[in-house]
Amino acid sequence: MAAQTQARDLFRAAYENRYTWDSDFPGYVADVELRQGDEVHTGKIRVASDLKVEIMDIADETIQESLYTQMRDVITHRKHTPFDKAHGSSTFTLGKLDPSGSQEIIVEGDAMGSNYSVRNKQIALVSRVMGRMAFIIHHKQSLETGAGYISSDYSAVFRNPKTNEIIRQMEFVDTYEPVGSYYVMTRQVVRTHEQGETSLTDIQFSNVKLLQPAAV
Repeated sequence: MAAQTQARDLFRAAYENRYTWDSDFPGYVADVELRQGDEVHTGKIRVASDLKVEIMDIADETIQESLYTQMRDVITHRKHTPFDKAHGSSTFTLGKLDPSGSQEIIVEGDAMGSNYSVRNKQIALVSRVMGRMAFIIHHKQSLETGAGYISSDYSAVFRNPKTNEIIRQMEFVDTYEPVGSYYVMTRQVVRTHEQGETSLTDIQFSNVKLLQPAAV
């Protein structure tokens, strides 16, 4: 039981050390420019206070859907969910400790089949199986905001969980800047390796403005 409590406390400390937006977050709007090879797409993005995402003024539907999906993934990590609500039903066990000081945390009772590693009160690795896709995210560098950390350099490897074959590899470099009282992404560079080809997507956000809170 002591080991389980230690594992839970280690993971909880890292989980609660992540930077998230509080309940007063008003949402924001921004201009967006997406560069992919020789293509350049410009438009606008709106993130509401309830974190719903809207992509506007991008004619290419494939690019619009891709940007929407990417932004949903990004913003999910800024949403504040209390630890007990997110992981209250899970059981945590200590796994291996690697030479870098990263402690493996084995999780049972997680519907998504997740395991983690933590180091220096940060989540260093996420391993998850979702249906026909398994992925591992390696955290490399972070931004310290004073109110929690944000992963700023990380990679993801997607595999077929049955054959262990690598389907896709992605590398992310995210830039966040303070806007008012909140940190908001202003750039994301994604390098994707898939089927022997490499592509680069550079997304930049400018004229970022917080929305005005609704009058009570």
